[in-house]
Amino acid sequence: MIKNFSEISGDFEIEKLRNNKRVAVFLICLLISTVLWFLNALSKDYTTSVSYPAKFINPPKNQFLGGDAPAEFNLTVKGKGFTLLQYKLLTFSPVEIDISEIIQKTEQSSGTYKILTRNLITEFSGQINSDIIISEIKPELLEIVLDSLSTKIVPVEIDLSVEFVSQMHLKNKVTTNPDKVEITGPSIILENITAVKTKVNITNKLNASIQHEIDLIHPEKTTIVPEKVSINIEVEKYTEKELKVPVEIFNKPDNVQLKLFPSEIKLFCSVGLSRFDSVKASDFGIAVDYNSIINDVNSLGLTIFKQPKLVLNIRLNPEKVEFLIETSN
Repeated sequence: MIKNFSEISGDFEIEKLRNNKRVAVFLICLLISTVLWFLNALSKDYTTSVSYPAKFINPPKNQFLGGDAPAEFNLTVKGKGFTLLQYKLLTFSPVEIDISEIIQKTEQSSGTYKILTRNLITEFSGQINSDIIISEIKPELLEIVLDSLSTKIVPVEIDLSVEFVSQMHLKNKVTTNPDKVEITGPSIILENITAVKTKVNITNKLNASIQHEIDLIHPEKTTIVPEKVSINIEVEKYTEKELKVPVEIFNKPDNVQLKLFPSEIKLFCSVGLSRFDSVKASDFGIAVDYNSIINDVNSLGLTIFKQPKLVLNIRLNPEKVEFLIETSN
C-alpha cells in the first residue's frame, strides 16, 4: 500500500523526536560522567606552585624596612585538588613576617640580613591552610635591609590660595601654629627635607579673619608630629593712598648729568587701614636705568625696585619721565 505525503511527513517527525531524546540523554550522561571525573580528579593529591602575598611587620625599635622587600612569594605546595584550586582562583590575606623574630639568629652586614627562605616554611605553614604542605619557597634567599630612623625639626611651609571680597585683603602674613613640626623617618630621606608643606587649601571670597586646622603633607616613609596645624588668616579693609616718590638713576656715568622731568612721581597704592599711616614714600624705590637710553627717544620707563609687604595695586603717574643729558669734559 502506497502512503500519501502527509503520512510520510508524520513518520519523519516521530523519528526526529525519538532521535532528539537520544541526544538529550547522551548529553546528560556525558555531563554527569564529566562532573564525576572532575570531582574524582580534585580529590587526589597534587603538587603545584602558587603565588602568596606577604607583609613584613614589627621591625626593631627606631628602624624600618628598607630596600625592595618582595610583596609575594612563590610556594611549591602539595594538597588535594579542591584545596589547591582555591589558592589558584581566590585571594587570601598576606602572610605576616615578623622582622624582629627572623633576624634574631642571623648575622647582619651593614644593616642587611640574608635569610634562606626554607627557614620560613614553618612561619608560612602556621598561617596557611593546614590541608596543604609547603615544600619550597622562592626566592630561595631573602634580603632584609634595615635602616635607622632619625628626627629633626623643620618649618611649616604654607601652600594656600585665598580670594577676597572687594576692598578686603591680608592684614598680616599668614601664619601657622605651630610654625615648626617634628618629622621622623629614614636618615637618607630627611637629609633632603628642609620644610613640610601644608595641603593645598582654597578659601573663596574671604571677608573676615579666620583660623582653622589644615593637614600637612607627609613625605614618603615619614611621620609628622603634629599631623595638623592651625592656620591664621587676618583680613582687613584696604583703601587707596597717594605718595610722592623721588626717582633714582641707575648706572649713570660720573661725568654725566641727567635731569629728569618730573623728578618725583605720584604713586598710588592700596594699603590696609591698620597700616595706612605707617606706609611712607621712603618705603618705595623708583628708578630709571641710564643704560636703557636709546637714540632719538627722549623718555625713560620707570621701575619699582623696592616696596613694602602687603601693599597692592601700585600705579605710577606718569609711567615714564623725560630726560636731559649734560656732559662735562
